[in-house]
Amino acid sequence: MKFVDEATIRVQAGNGGHGCLSFRREKYVERGGPDGGDGGHGGSVYLLAEPSMNTLADFRVARKFRAETGQGGAGRNKTGRSGDDLDVSIPCGTIVHDIDTGEFICDLTKPGQRQMVAEGGRGGLGNTRFKSSTNRAPRKITNGTPGEARHLSLELKVLADVGLLGMPNAGKSTLISAMSQAKPRIADYPFTTLHPNLGVVRVGRLQSFVMADVPGLIEGASKGAGLGIQFLKHLQRTGLLLHLVDIAPIDGSDPAGVVNAIVKELGNFSEELADKPRWLVINKIDLLNTKDLEAARGELLEKLNWKGPVFEVSAATGEGTEALAQAVMRELED
Repeated sequence: MKFVDEATIRVQAGNGGHGCLSFRREKYVERGGPDGGDGGHGGSVYLLAEPSMNTLADFRVARKFRAETGQGGAGRNKTGRSGDDLDVSIPCGTIVHDIDTGEFICDLTKPGQRQMVAEGGRGGLGNTRFKSSTNRAPRKITNGTPGEARHLSLELKVLADVGLLGMPNAGKSTLISAMSQAKPRIADYPFTTLHPNLGVVRVGRLQSFVMADVPGLIEGASKGAGLGIQFLKHLQRTGLLLHLVDIAPIDGSDPAGVVNAIVKELGNFSEELADKPRWLVINKIDLLNTKDLEAARGELLEKLNWKGPVFEVSAATGEGTEALAQAVMRELED
């Protein structure tokens, strides 16, 4: 299924049923009086967080959702049937705004979380409601009120504990496939990843965390270059960023310059994202011998003046990935 992280929908709650104008007509009952019942209430529209959904692609086709209208009242003081509420399932991690007013409505992050977004109309009153000692044959009723209608924008931000950050071909997709059961597209050309991928990394029998891989960033991404800037919002919910850097780039680029370029793009996109805890993960160590690797590592850390955690891995062979997973698990538990 195609990954879609933004959609717009229209929701319409059900209208309330009208009240009934009726008088009791029964043999041997003279002047039976009013017996018109009330109308039923209209159904409301709710958004329901569904953990099995991971994209908003369904809303590219189905965009209008309407709850059931309440039925009108009837004679013999019968109240009309109320309309059923309508639940619209959306992925966990979806933020909802009212398009017309710009109002923030909700952020559904927990499975089963439910939020009313359009309230059903109230049922009208039958003429029985208006009888009194001075008005024994009222001919007054009220109509049901219309249900609420809204245009909503849905924005999905995937829920993950750890986010992978790096240039195209830094090895993010290979790493997530090596550490989890995720099977992202992998190839030897840039921008292989076109949408976020999620993988569950299992560390122990009862220990695991969710890792997110987003399309790679390039310099100038905050101004529209490349693809990654469109998906950086998916890293805003993560607690930890793993910054992958290719220690032996085939194009001869400077790894330190690449890291600094991405840090700059993070700051341009969001200060909140730039301030998140970030670990440096040196990838593709299998391409260098021990002496060259030590020299490249020292040069990189010196240029960056790096003070945080550093890990060395080979996503292709799996070397160092177990130690990385254990460290991430400890950090998340702390």
